[in-house]
Amino acid sequence: MAQKCILSIDGGGIRGIIPALALLKLEQLQNKPARETFSFVAGTSTGALLAAAIAAGIPAAQIVRIYKTRLKDIFKPGKPWKEMRRYTAGYQYNAANLAAVLKQEFGAAANWKLNELPIEVLLTAKGLSDGKPWYFVKDNPNNSRLTGNLSLVDCATASAAAPTYFDPWPMGQPVSGKVVDGGVGVTGNPVYQACVEAFCYSQGYQPRETTVISFGTGRFDRQADPRGIAGWLNWVVDTTLHAPQEQQTEIVARHYSDAILYRLEPQLAADIDMDDIGRIGELEAAGRQFADEVDWEAMLSGAQTGFRVKPLRC
Repeated sequence: MAQKCILSIDGGGIRGIIPALALLKLEQLQNKPARETFSFVAGTSTGALLAAAIAAGIPAAQIVRIYKTRLKDIFKPGKPWKEMRRYTAGYQYNAANLAAVLKQEFGAAANWKLNELPIEVLLTAKGLSDGKPWYFVKDNPNNSRLTGNLSLVDCATASAAAPTYFDPWPMGQPVSGKVVDGGVGVTGNPVYQACVEAFCYSQGYQPRETTVISFGTGRFDRQADPRGIAGWLNWVVDTTLHAPQEQQTEIVARHYSDAILYRLEPQLAADIDMDDIGRIGELEAAGRQFADEVDWEAMLSGAQTGFRVKPLRC
């Protein structure tokens, strides 16, 4: 059986341009869309937007352009009103603006259901009323067959609806309620959930015949102590959404040690909030530098690189 490849992308708001630039390099090297390289794509929040775009066949160059030119259409209104809205309404931006941009950019694919996608996909979300985790996947004989007829754009928007940033996103049956960013809890990095779906529920996936590539969106570990209620709120939200990143990768290494696993995440020179669109240039520069360090040919062939995660034995 040919080696299959799973791509999982973390949350991180505008920092999603970092994995987008690495994917651009991949497509330039292979001269084909990323969905012809990956048979399964998973994502949370901005990672869900990237995974949805890959599954829909959107070129990486277009994805990068979206990050560079459409953020102002997503993150509205600007300062100072967004902070006032955060405290009065509980969120700063309308998720409907994000959905509108996705529909415009996805073209005909904006109307696709998950079951219509040519590759496997997993997008994460969490129910607002009951805290139920949702994993939006295609229907198959081994799963509950609940989410395959959901809209790709709805699922991506729901996964990106980060609390205090976007308002919760309403979903129809079978969700029947509002949902928020799947990163609330443990799926800021959804690589483990993707592996469970692939190896336990999807068809044709065996760990020893699979390469798993887990992409982060950049880390900055030298944060100052929070100041005031706004500082603490930002710290709590960011920690809730992104703290389990490395833990999830380690779980995959322990539970699926036969799989070839890579973890890629650059260190950032500064702390950049997920909606600080004025600093997208800094992130683009960091992303291009990091993309130059990613040896796609080596990873896709299973070679040892600096990003390879060593198998862990219990």
